[in-house]
Amino acid sequence: MKTSSRKDERRLYGDLAWTWPIISPVGNYIEETGLFSKLIKEHSKIEVKTLLHLGCGGGHNDYTFKKYFKVTSLDISEDMLSLAKKLNPEVNYKYGDMRTIRLEERFDVVTILDSINYIKAVENLQRTFITVYEHLKPGGVFLTFVEQITGQFKQNNTTCSTHSKGDVEITFVENDYDPDPTDTEYEATFIYFIRVGGKLEIYSDRHLCGIFKLKTWLKLLKELGFKVIQNKFKHSTFIKGESYPILICIKPL
Repeated sequence: MKTSSRKDERRLYGDLAWTWPIISPVGNYIEETGLFSKLIKEHSKIEVKTLLHLGCGGGHNDYTFKKYFKVTSLDISEDMLSLAKKLNPEVNYKYGDMRTIRLEERFDVVTILDSINYIKAVENLQRTFITVYEHLKPGGVFLTFVEQITGQFKQNNTTCSTHSKGDVEITFVENDYDPDPTDTEYEATFIYFIRVGGKLEIYSDRHLCGIFKLKTWLKLLKELGFKVIQNKFKHSTFIKGESYPILICIKPL
């Protein structure tokens, strides 16, 4: 097995980024992005034309967002941005950190989707929300969702899926583990069983992610002045009864 000694590897966004379109194909995102677009239009107090997507990854949500909005997207991984640009040449892609980026433009909508999982400290969650607020027009919507919540974490939750493209077959395993439930971090460990023409190579990859109380999210957003409406993110691929809180945050006019 090929491993690294680094604590927070995130190889999925580096040397293993090429696997992303295979293990998480763009078609998997059409349903959820359609839901997000619908909620944005329903709750915005202004006409919605422009959207800023912070932490866009490989651009799979942008593939659907671009049908409804003029999209500008940002990511901290050059490898993921390369994939996104190839998939969505119409989108304006930029390199940057959602905690600190400052663009000379305001947008009708700002979204942060599963990339917000990588925010591991309350002060950085606050910094990220400030970035959002400063880039959002009054009356506009910030949409995000909360994947992990303190007190609801499923210890050692493990999933496995197999995907193929041409002569490449990848079995992808994810294990989530929280070594210290009193702090705001948990670890997601990925194992990749990659067969190219039947020849097997095995890779491991460790990601450190953030976990907070839902009331922490709500407190930080409301302190900035957002009106927060909660909804449920349900998907046809989720286990029956499973959902994540969607936060629809409206900036005052």
